[in-house]
Amino acid sequence: MYRGSRLKLYREGNLKNLFGNSARQIESQINQKSESYILNVSEVEFAEFLIQSHIIDFPVLDFENVFVESYEKDIPAESFPGNYDVYRGKTYRRDVIVYHIPYTGDIYILGNQGVSSFSISGSIEVGVTEDSITTEIINFNSDPEKIKRDFEDSKRYILSDYHILKKDCEGFNNEVLDFAIGKIKERKQKLLSKNDLLSSLGVPLKKKVGVAETFSIPKPELRKKIKIEPKVYEKGFKPEPTLSNENYQEILKIINDVGKNFERMPSTYIGKGEEDLRDHILLILDPNFEFGSASGETFNKKGKTDILLKYDSDVVFIAECKFWAGKGVYLSTIDQLLGYLTFRNSKTSLVIFVRNKDMSNVITTISEVTETHPNYIRTEKKNGETWWNYIFHINDDRNREINLGVLAFHLPD
Repeated sequence: MYRGSRLKLYREGNLKNLFGNSARQIESQINQKSESYILNVSEVEFAEFLIQSHIIDFPVLDFENVFVESYEKDIPAESFPGNYDVYRGKTYRRDVIVYHIPYTGDIYILGNQGVSSFSISGSIEVGVTEDSITTEIINFNSDPEKIKRDFEDSKRYILSDYHILKKDCEGFNNEVLDFAIGKIKERKQKLLSKNDLLSSLGVPLKKKVGVAETFSIPKPELRKKIKIEPKVYEKGFKPEPTLSNENYQEILKIINDVGKNFERMPSTYIGKGEEDLRDHILLILDPNFEFGSASGETFNKKGKTDILLKYDSDVVFIAECKFWAGKGVYLSTIDQLLGYLTFRNSKTSLVIFVRNKDMSNVITTISEVTETHPNYIRTEKKNGETWWNYIFHINDDRNREINLGVLAFHLPD
């Protein structure tokens, strides 16, 4: 005989409440963390850790592999068709056909009403086993065609709100990471504002002690690798100057425009070395940005091929210019660039000049080998065919993320 739990589809709960509870739990976990943790942790890695138990594993129903079984059951007379000679209040033995519909994912999500709309087409109660949902059809007439039609009717009810819920859950999954990052940033900004106020009082700050630095990780029922809570080893935090992302992207765009000009006017730049090309980029960059210390210090040189932007004594942007010499030199140039960095939220760039005839092969190599670097975290986006935006971390600390823009330009030999 069939046994299992029961689920009334699309009526037992509400996705709006489910999403709201997830948002409140994420925000609560953020607020439980110490000031030091929030000010030092990688926002993205902490957010990815927080949302892993809230990402919805939307169920996939496999109608291609439906199977049936049957068992006998006492059926009340009231459930029989009207043309049967049965007596009210009595039961009669009949075969019950059980359709098993395999599934993967969290089937209990289908017990909720959708957020965006609500179906009035009715619902159906299904049985739930470990790997399938079931619907039962009583065999009154031993008519296979009638049983098939009854199953098709059940299938329509099972799928009545399915795609509504799927769209809502996909929307939630696509937005929850940004929500968590936003809440982390929001709390961090409040802490920074508070610290600025307290510092302005001119007396030492007394820090709270005894605040837990970690919390236990609930056992999520996930089929993917579990993300472990990022650790923070630095207890202090000193706000440091940093370029806004808007200014950073503007700088990269100017470099990209200059590099494209190199490609459009090859005769002008033929035979030029790294330092000559670097200086031309500086020539265009310098008048576009009025950053710097009170003395008006703006873009300065460090070593032979670096471009630096400084604010007071802090470096807030650095670029390395190199001719392409294969993937080994490319990866070592990233190492060289990372070796300069000991500050928070660094904005950096690697400008590659390519004299190889096969530019497409170089583009493919950059795309493939960059992600193999041990400091690589993720790819943000790609602006055109030869402009990549990556997130790396500085040496020995995954919480210290840097932006690395890689731009490649094809120059004449």
